Amino acid sequence: MNFRRFRPLIALAAVGVLLLQSNTAPALATPVNYSTLTKLQHRLLSGLADLELNPKTATTPIAPKNYYPHGTDDACAAKIGSTIKVNQNCLNLTDAGLEGRAQAQNETSIAVDPNNSSHLVASYNDYRRGDGNCYTAYSLDKGQTWNDSTVPMGFTSGAPFGGVSREYWTSGGDTSVAWDTKGNAYLSCQVFQRGLASTNNPDASSAFLLFRSTQNKGASWNFPGRYVVARNDVAGAGNTLLDKQLMTVDNHVGSPFQDRVYVTYTDFAVDGTAYIYESYSADYGETFSTPVVVSNDSPLCTNTYGLPTPFGKCNENQFSQPFTGSDGALYVAWANFSNPVSDGGGGDSPTSKANDNHNQMLLAKSTDGGQSFGAPVLISNYHDLPDCATYQNGQDAGRACVPEKGSTTNSFFRATNYPSGAVNPTNPQQVVVTFGSYINSHSNETNGCFAAGLSPDTGGNLYTGVKTDGACNNDILLSVSNDGGATFNGSTTNVRKLTSVTQNAGKTDQWWQWAAFTSSGKLAVSYYDRQYGTDETTGFSDVSLASSSNLSIFNSVRVTSSPMPPPTQFSGQFFGDYTGLAATTDKAYPLWMDTHKPELFLCAVPTATTPPAACTASAANASVANDQDIYTSGVALP
Repeated sequence: MNFRRFRPLIALAAVGVLLLQSNTAPALATPVNYSTLTKLQHRLLSGLADLELNPKTATTPIAPKNYYPHGTDDACAAKIGSTIKVNQNCLNLTDAGLEGRAQAQNETSIAVDPNNSSHLVASYNDYRRGDGNCYTAYSLDKGQTWNDSTVPMGFTSGAPFGGVSREYWTSGGDTSVAWDTKGNAYLSCQVFQRGLASTNNPDASSAFLLFRSTQNKGASWNFPGRYVVARNDVAGAGNTLLDKQLMTVDNHVGSPFQDRVYVTYTDFAVDGTAYIYESYSADYGETFSTPVVVSNDSPLCTNTYGLPTPFGKCNENQFSQPFTGSDGALYVAWANFSNPVSDGGGGDSPTSKANDNHNQMLLAKSTDGGQSFGAPVLISNYHDLPDCATYQNGQDAGRACVPEKGSTTNSFFRATNYPSGAVNPTNPQQVVVTFGSYINSHSNETNGCFAAGLSPDTGGNLYTGVKTDGACNNDILLSVSNDGGATFNGSTTNVRKLTSVTQNAGKTDQWWQWAAFTSSGKLAVSYYDRQYGTDETTGFSDVSLASSSNLSIFNSVRVTSSPMPPPTQFSGQFFGDYTGLAATTDKAYPLWMDTHKPELFLCAVPTATTPPAACTASAANASVANDQDIYTSGVALP
C-alpha cells in the first residue's frame, strides 16, 4: 500500500498493522497513548504533543559540554538590534539534563486590536514552569514595550471528569490569539495530562480551553478557562488524542456572524482516523457548539489506508487554520494525506509515480457561521520537508526537518509544511492560502531536486539533491481564489510553476510562514529564511517579511539583524511548529522564536566554601548553547 500519505500529524491507531496490508484491509483499533505508538506513529505526533507526552523527554538525554565563564551578559536583554523581546522573563538556571525546561518559549501567535492598532496581544508556549504552558504578553504602544500576563490554566472545572470540583493540567500549548470588535482579546490553549510512565498518575485527559481578556487589552484572563472540547481519560485508557487547535474571531463589523469565535482541531480516534473538527461560540467564548466535521468526503481523497470512513474518505488530516471574510464566510485550510498517487501533482512532471511523495492542501467553507461545511476543494498539491534522519546523520529519527547544505548536520529540529490563509478585506471573494513545498519553482528536476519516494523506516519524504547547494530547497508558495474559495489557481497549476512568495531568495530554504492582509488589501507574509550570509550551509537562520499588492510580484525585507544559530534546547530537536504574524494599515508584526541569546548553566556545584556560578556551554550543533525567546518588530511593508 501507499503509506506515503501519512505525515507529521499525530498518533494514528494501528499504523504498524497498516503497513503490511492493502488500502482496503480492516484496521485494528488500539488505545491511543504514547506507549502503544509504533515508530511511524511517533513520527506523526505534533511537536508539542511529542515533547510533552514522550517519557524520554522528561529528562533531556544530551547534556551540554565544555563550560565557559559567563561574563556580563544577563541573557535578559530587551532588544537585539531593532527587534524587541516579547516574553519578559529572565532565563532560569536549569540543570543540564533538563535544558529547555523552565527556559524556552516557542510556537507564536499575534493579533492587533481592530479598534486601536497600538494594542497588540501575543501568545506562545512557555516552559518557565517546567512543562509547557500557555502564556501571553500585551503591548499598548505598537510593540515597542511588552508586559507578561499569566494565563490561569492550572485547573478547570472537574464536571466533565467525574463530577469533581477540579481537573488539574500539567501541560499546555499550541496557542493562538484574536480580538473581537468590542475590545476583547481571546486565547486558545490546548491542555493535557501526561499520564503514566512520566508520572504515577494514570490521568491522560485532554482539552481545548478558551480564555477571554475582558476589555483590558490582554492584561489578564478569565478563570477558569471555558471548554471548547473536553476529553475524560482519567483512567488512562488511551481513548482519544486531541491535537493542533487554532482559533479565529470574526471581527468584521457588519458580518452576520460578528464576534463569533471559531476553533478547529484534529481528533485522532481509536479507529485510526484523523478528521478536522470545528466548534464555535456565539456568546463571546462562554460556551461552544457541538463540534462538526470540516474534512468531509471528497473525490480528492481516494487513499483511506484501510481505515474506517465514518465521515468520508478524507480521513487523514492535520494542521487546520480557520479564518474569516468580511461577508461572514468561515474558511478552514488544512493538510490532507488521503490523496492518490499521481505524477507529482500537475500533469507534466518527470517524477515517476513510484517516486512520488506529494500531498495536498484542502479548504472547506462555511456560510452559516460554522454550523456546516461544503465539500473540500483543492488549494494545491505540495511536497513536505525531507526525512531528517536520512540526511542529518540519523538525528531526530522519524521526523522531517530543514537540512542545511554541505557536510554539516546542525539543523535537525522537527519541522513540517502547513497552510496559512487570509481573505482580502477589500474584496471578500479573494481568498489566499500560503504553504511550504520542497518541490517548487526554485527546487525541482531542472536543478537536480527529484522526489525519491519515502523512507522505508518512517514514511518520511526522500529527495535527491537535499544536501547539494543550489538543488533542493523549501519555498513558500501562494494559491489564490477569486470566487470565494470555490476554486484556486493552485488546483490546476503545477506546484513547480505556482507563485513563490520568496521570489528574492534564490535556491535557499524558507519555512514556517504566516500570512495576513493589511487593511488596504496588501498581503504580508513572514517566514524563517536562509538566504543571508552562510545560513544555507551552517544551519543558521533569519526572519524575512515579504509583501505584494498584486499577488504576483513580491518584495522582501530582512527582519533580523544577524543570523540565529540552530536551536539547541530540548536536545536541538524541538523549536516549535509554527510562527505568527499580524498586520495593520502600514506595518506588519512577525513574531518568531529567537536563538541569539546564550543559555546558562550551573558550572560550579555549591558547597560550604564554593559559591554557585553560571556559565555558558557548547552544544552538539552550536559553539554556544542557546535559549529560545520570542521577538517581534514592527516592519514597514516592502
